[in-house]
Amino acid sequence: MDTRLADTLKGAVNPRRLADTALELVAIPSPTRSAGAVADKLAQILAAEGFAVERPLADWPEAPAVVTRLDSGNPGRTLQFDGHLDTVHLPFVPARLEDGVLCGSGASDMKGGIAAFVEALRALRDTGALQQGRVLLTTHDHHEGPWGDRRQLKALIREGYLGDGVLLPEYLATPLPLAGRGAAIFEVRIKRDGEPVHEVLQPPGTPHVLLAGADLVMRLRGLDQRLKVHTHPLTGADTCFVGRLASGEIYNQVPVECVINGTRRWVQAGSVEAVRAEFEALLAELAQDTGTKIELDYSISGDAFAIDPADPLVGAFQLAHRTTTGAALPLGGKPFMDDGNTFLALAGIPSLTHGPAAIGAHTLDERVSLDELVRVARVYALTAVAYCGS
Repeated sequence: MDTRLADTLKGAVNPRRLADTALELVAIPSPTRSAGAVADKLAQILAAEGFAVERPLADWPEAPAVVTRLDSGNPGRTLQFDGHLDTVHLPFVPARLEDGVLCGSGASDMKGGIAAFVEALRALRDTGALQQGRVLLTTHDHHEGPWGDRRQLKALIREGYLGDGVLLPEYLATPLPLAGRGAAIFEVRIKRDGEPVHEVLQPPGTPHVLLAGADLVMRLRGLDQRLKVHTHPLTGADTCFVGRLASGEIYNQVPVECVINGTRRWVQAGSVEAVRAEFEALLAELAQDTGTKIELDYSISGDAFAIDPADPLVGAFQLAHRTTTGAALPLGGKPFMDDGNTFLALAGIPSLTHGPAAIGAHTLDERVSLDELVRVARVYALTAVAYCGS
């Protein structure tokens, strides 16, 4: 990459302008399924900058998606910047910039990253550095589970809002993930007939749903141990995790329901149906052994994936990262699920996750430094030049 062009493009990223954009986005509450107001604000910001904005409904009229493009006017690849505007369902924390650190709901996940996308577009526009191809920016609601089901992203993919490669600004600064596990979120409800009853008054043979729940937890622990044989060099092993067990209203009551929540993750792409069938068979055996009725809510977040290290997007990103920081990123696995899994599963498009080194995602203490937002904005802009023009 031409050194003078790279220096000009890096210098065009304006920290104050980037911070102002991030503060405007974080200032608006947007729990999943309620991101309409912040989507409107992003559309206003882009329109005020002279970008042509589209608002596809994308299966969620309550919060139409926000789409814009920067086109060089010449042939070349399309790099897609994609991010979600919704946040997890926690009490809202107002936006603030404190000692160079952006704080507030969504600062880390991922309004700070989306602001960096917007600033990268401005820098590319202001410098004219994008000589070939185009950049497509797409943002949407319905990302965070279990409240959302990714319907808006899936609709955008169906409707053709797609690049040749995708960048996502999730809070993962290192490594560069070229593989990721598939994941499902489960809720198991173990039930019995009848009403809650005092422990000393329960009829003989009453199924004990709480003990059945404890039994299930141990069976899932056994499954987790058996799954360790399924491994991938970058992502580790299959897992089954239980994070919640709830039952009963008082200490000496025989309850009628027990609820268990957790996740099932796998490393082998194409395993969605087999993994679910194995889980359902385990539950059927438990129901028979305990005399209970079992209901399952099993939500698939996405399938496992792997990206070819020789893909042009990987090379362009690593060049941009070296140009910005002096070093390429080590290759690794993605520890969490994000929308890259969906792009790869539904459209077969290489999708790289790289965002600021932020902290506090999915907590009340989301924080990301402005320096990190500036860094990733520069990486995004330089990646676009390298990828779209190669």
